[in-house]
Amino acid sequence: MAKKSKIFKGRIAAFFLILVILAVVIGFTTKPIINNIKLGLDLQGGFEVLYNVTTIDGKKPNSETLHEAVAAINRRINALGVSEPQISIENGHQIRVQLAGIKDQAKARELLSTTAHLTFRDYKDRLMMDGTEIIPGSAKVEFDSTTNAPVVALKIKHPEKFAKITKEVLNISPPNNVLVIWLDWHKGLSYQNESTKDHPAYISAPQVHEVLDRKDIMITGLDSVEEAKNLAALLNAGALPVKMKEVYSTSVGAQLGQHAMTKTVTAGVIGIAAVFLFMLLFYRFGGFIANIALIAYIWLVLAVFVGLQAVLTLPGIAALILGVGMAVDANIITLERIKEEIRWGKSVRSAFKAGNHRSFTTIFDSNLTTIIAGAVMFVYGTSSVKGFAVMLIVSILASFLTAVFFARFLTWLWVSSRILDHRPGWFGVRKGDIREL
Repeated sequence: MAKKSKIFKGRIAAFFLILVILAVVIGFTTKPIINNIKLGLDLQGGFEVLYNVTTIDGKKPNSETLHEAVAAINRRINALGVSEPQISIENGHQIRVQLAGIKDQAKARELLSTTAHLTFRDYKDRLMMDGTEIIPGSAKVEFDSTTNAPVVALKIKHPEKFAKITKEVLNISPPNNVLVIWLDWHKGLSYQNESTKDHPAYISAPQVHEVLDRKDIMITGLDSVEEAKNLAALLNAGALPVKMKEVYSTSVGAQLGQHAMTKTVTAGVIGIAAVFLFMLLFYRFGGFIANIALIAYIWLVLAVFVGLQAVLTLPGIAALILGVGMAVDANIITLERIKEEIRWGKSVRSAFKAGNHRSFTTIFDSNLTTIIAGAVMFVYGTSSVKGFAVMLIVSILASFLTAVFFARFLTWLWVSSRILDHRPGWFGVRKGDIREL
């Protein structure tokens, strides 16, 4: 008898030891987890744009071309200094770009959609050389030693080819001995027309006074250091293999995003606190165990979300709170089954065993159907819908682990200790409601 008593007391000690370990783990890891959560543009402000994509000759792009375009866009975004951009291919011909925390949206638009096809042409717009002759990553901003004006220095692959081109231009009578440098030239543009304008479409049109047989060349005629930096960034990122037409865009100010996050988190805290209070009032000790499981659930969801390097959005927070509801629902189903068994006159241990067995199928089926719905949303949904789906699936899996296994294990430690044998009130059952067998 003394041995059994020792075992039962050991289970209660194990319960409190688990609580202490859980509290220590959560206490030491919560802050790093929160600090590593990546916020979407609806929470920290930013810019989102959707493009229709076609090939240079106007045809529908294939998968390889789209992935090449995404890679080029990603290189350009690096020039903006934006971390963790979200770039996705949609519907087989669209690219969606989300840049959280971006401030200069005009610069972002220019860098994203500019094809950046550099060409060198003569005064009759005849192609002499294009950007494929430039050594990748060689563009950098420098300053002219004479005028101190910003220039973009480049390195070319074949100096002998450039020498041949400059010799040909040199043989043209002034003032037409120019090598016109264009970015994204297209039919309809001409040097003759643009040269009469205050702000021509070409970058510059330097006159050639000698044969240039060298690897290093410079692009002049830039109005500002910022323009020179943008041009260098575009050239280093490489020309887009596609044309992109903006069909949709939205922006969220940083202040608005912060306000939305504060409101949503506040609502979530109030809602979760109300759930905790409800569980304690209606299910007493069972509700206390359920609340412990809910705390573990919230911590687990955030830890997994950070581990997946997913981006948290407003729909994601909604999915997290919805997951709390699902986790509570699982606990309520189990506790109601236990209460029902106790009312039928079963012992607490028998009621615990039967209640868990009867509730498992219901909980499993409801969680499985929700996961299926989440998977469908992830496969067929777009950006924010995908974020909601990821958080929903993670939440459901975490709630299943914490509500079905963790909460039951904690309750089992108390039930098997036999401390609850004559305490049906700890599960919210009055003695007068218990039927005699």
